[in-house]
Amino acid sequence: MDYRFLGQTGLRVSELCLGAMTFGREATEDESHAMLDRFVADGGNFIDTANVYSTGTSEEVVGNWLKRQKRDDLVIATKVRFPMGGGPNDLGLSRKHILSSVEASLRRLQTEYLDLYQVHCWDPGTPLEETLSTLNDLVRPGLVSYLGASNYNGWQLQRAIDLSRQTG
Repeated sequence: MDYRFLGQTGLRVSELCLGAMTFGREATEDESHAMLDRFVADGGNFIDTANVYSTGTSEEVVGNWLKRQKRDDLVIATKVRFPMGGGPNDLGLSRKHILSSVEASLRRLQTEYLDLYQVHCWDPGTPLEETLSTLNDLVRPGLVSYLGASNYNGWQLQRAIDLSRQTG
């Protein structure tokens, strides 16, 4: 397996990333663990999930597998944005939802930190400043190492980059 740097960081990830969207839904826990074992045996180190995949079950399946692995050898990515309950603050990229979601993801994944935490898509209902400052607050204490965005349009990503540069 070949490795590449993740964006403009020093983090090296396998060229292939194993997506865990079907874990706990179409794939049983045993089948999912077998896929993870094979992926790592073949040199993969980059595993992607999201809190919303199977309503958290995907993260639990990865977490049950992860606790038997050498954590520092792996790059674990997850995402936040979509509804995780029926309450008015159980979705989006507000400070409240991000903070509760990262705590729940860490618990389900049975890890003390996330290598990559991504916003799953744009949230027009939350000020971008609120989202970015909250994400930055997760990096400072080491809960999250790197931040990313998924399913953003080019203009949305550029707006987030520009604001990040302006505010530090």
